[in-house]
Amino acid sequence: MYSEWAQDEIHIDGLEIFAHHGVYPEETRDGQTFYVNGILYLDTHGAGKSDVLGNTVDYGEVCHFINSWMGENTCLLLEAVAWKLSAAILLRYQMLAALDLEIVKPSAPIGLPFKAVSLKVHRRWHKAYLGIGSNMGDRRKYLSDAVAALGAHPEIEVKQVSEYIVTEPYGGVEQEDFLNGALEIETLLGPEELLEVLHEIEQGAGRERIIHWGPRTLDLDILFYDRICYESEDLVIPHPDLENRLFVLKPLNTIAPYWRHPATGRTVRELLHSLH
Repeated sequence: MYSEWAQDEIHIDGLEIFAHHGVYPEETRDGQTFYVNGILYLDTHGAGKSDVLGNTVDYGEVCHFINSWMGENTCLLLEAVAWKLSAAILLRYQMLAALDLEIVKPSAPIGLPFKAVSLKVHRRWHKAYLGIGSNMGDRRKYLSDAVAALGAHPEIEVKQVSEYIVTEPYGGVEQEDFLNGALEIETLLGPEELLEVLHEIEQGAGRERIIHWGPRTLDLDILFYDRICYESEDLVIPHPDLENRLFVLKPLNTIAPYWRHPATGRTVRELLHSLH
């Protein structure tokens, strides 16, 4: 899972696999040989001290898992093989923080002399903090259902949920009080992918974006994602104006008081205290 200290590496080089992946019908019908190279990132400190296999990842078992997965699944593209297989490995072996995976295809149908075609991906667990709120209907149920929906997603693990607090509306629109909270999650999803999942959960709760800062059945926001600053047309991380929002900082402080804002370096606790 997520770790900033998992710098140790287990290398798997040239694992030979026979599987049925490829764009052309004969590739998926007849199959061909692939080679898999991998780097497993984890903290081996415990295994190094104890000399116990249970404190590390069994690389032999990982190799057999790769062999089984590639044999039981069929993909058209190397990209799909690499991304789906890397996710399956990280979900199966929870001690892994990250993974480099290279799929090598020496018999690709190119029609010219070549040694091999390969695709390499890097995937890792990410830590994110989310804000959650509701001020319509059964507020607590909306929040609880959202937490359950996040936990049910195959590439999201809910690690902590704050207590819910009642807060006054923010933004000057007259409306009912909110019930707000914060979550810590670990995820294999990128920021934009995570945002899509949050919007799907909001829509499932009947969220309508009619009035800016207006009433809503469910509000889910990405507050922090790892320690990055990120901006796109649809998403800004850390969440804009986070440092001025008591309804965000108060519940977040109960689960991540020492998490630092990547732009200012100030902790959540320091940001909260500055509002009092």
